[in-house]
Amino acid sequence: MKQITAGLLMLMIYCALAGYIGWAVFIWLISISMPVNGGFFSFLWTVLAFSYFIGMLGHKWLGFTIAGSYWLAFFQYALLIVPVANLLVVLIDHPRAVQFAGALAAVLFLLIFCIGTFLAYSPVVRRKEFIVKGSAKDLNVVVASDFHLGVLSGKRHLKRFVNLSNKLEPDLVLLAGDLVDDDPVWYARYGMSEVMRKLKTEYGVFGVLGNHEYYGKKIPLLVRVMEESGVKILRDETIEIAGQFYLTGREERTNGKRTALENLKPEGSLPWIVMDHTPSDLKTPVELGVDFHISGHTHKGQMWPNHLITKRVFELDYGYRLKEATHFLVSSGFGFWGPPLRIGSRSELWAVRIKFENN
Repeated sequence: MKQITAGLLMLMIYCALAGYIGWAVFIWLISISMPVNGGFFSFLWTVLAFSYFIGMLGHKWLGFTIAGSYWLAFFQYALLIVPVANLLVVLIDHPRAVQFAGALAAVLFLLIFCIGTFLAYSPVVRRKEFIVKGSAKDLNVVVASDFHLGVLSGKRHLKRFVNLSNKLEPDLVLLAGDLVDDDPVWYARYGMSEVMRKLKTEYGVFGVLGNHEYYGKKIPLLVRVMEESGVKILRDETIEIAGQFYLTGREERTNGKRTALENLKPEGSLPWIVMDHTPSDLKTPVELGVDFHISGHTHKGQMWPNHLITKRVFELDYGYRLKEATHFLVSSGFGFWGPPLRIGSRSELWAVRIKFENN
């Protein structure tokens, strides 16, 4: 009962905020003499406000999913911009104040969407080098996460990753979860396997599941299409690679029955690399002697100022950190969730060079 009450309260708040933004947009359109019918505008605005939820009804509603993705970005920034525009109208106190404030807001939205689109679709390579105890030969690793491959993060974006990765000539490619955007059907339908198979490595391409693979509820299909793509999905498994190092891939924490990391620790003394999609626990890997721990999930907030939330939720929400002898890396992701926009973050992959030395 409490959950239902809380849900209804959140729905009422959302509707009120969406209505407030819609009212502000309508008033501005009227002020610049746009022939807008109030009833028709209200209907379209309501559909747009709920378009992302409508898209959840199934693949036939794909257009609503796309529109809803852009709405999510618009809604977030409208909550920041519209109140300021309204305050500006009050302060200016001029007959054309609404026109001016609305035009300024429109320019801001245009800049946000243009810059955000560029940062989402123009990935960069981040580089990091560190030393790990061991006698293995130096290792070049490409690390990426959170592709959310599907409709908006599609085949063309995946090609960017493959091209960048192959130029780095990695020994190993590690994909730290959320490879698809819930449902792997679009990955299969759009022929992304043929692109992923072009990745070139010495030791192979390995991945783990993320929370969105669990949301899609098609994990067996996902594992199969990734196997066909040359990506080995590790599910609470530890494997030895070429007698050089151990690699562990953990189930995502969404799986409440996942194996404890303690039970995945290898018995040998080779260097140990662990992939865990969500960086929820930095303490245990340090205690167990993990050498390199890789995560994603946070997107670095994806759109400013969401990074303020991820910083509070996670001890390490982005980037590199050394804790005792354990090297941690959290990527902001190569793709994006929802709107194909990034503000305050950028699509990326990491080129990590691990040097092994016996001390």
